[in-house]
Amino acid sequence: MERSRKGQESGPREAGPDVEALRRLEALQPAYERLRADRIRAESDVERLTAELAAARAQAREELGTDDEAEIRRMIEEARAENARRVEEFAQALRAVQDRLTALDPAR
Repeated sequence: MERSRKGQESGPREAGPDVEALRRLEALQPAYERLRADRIRAESDVERLTAELAAARAQAREELGTDDEAEIRRMIEEARAENARRVEEFAQALRAVQDRLTALDPAR
């Protein structure tokens, strides 16, 4: 009996910390829910972006023959240099045509 009485006496005293713990849990609940929702969104974003990356890599392999980023950068720089060379060739051709026209008709 002595034992049960001690158990009863300690019950109400321990309720204070339990109540406080419950209050803290309730106060933390909105932050937990917000973080949980953020995690779910982030996981969804990772899945979506992983699929987009896989699709982009497949498209690069199909169109460019590679999905290696460094190789694609090299190909882009090579294409830019070729484009600049062709623009310069076109400008020279236009100047040559203009020079011939001027030679035919000096009044121009």
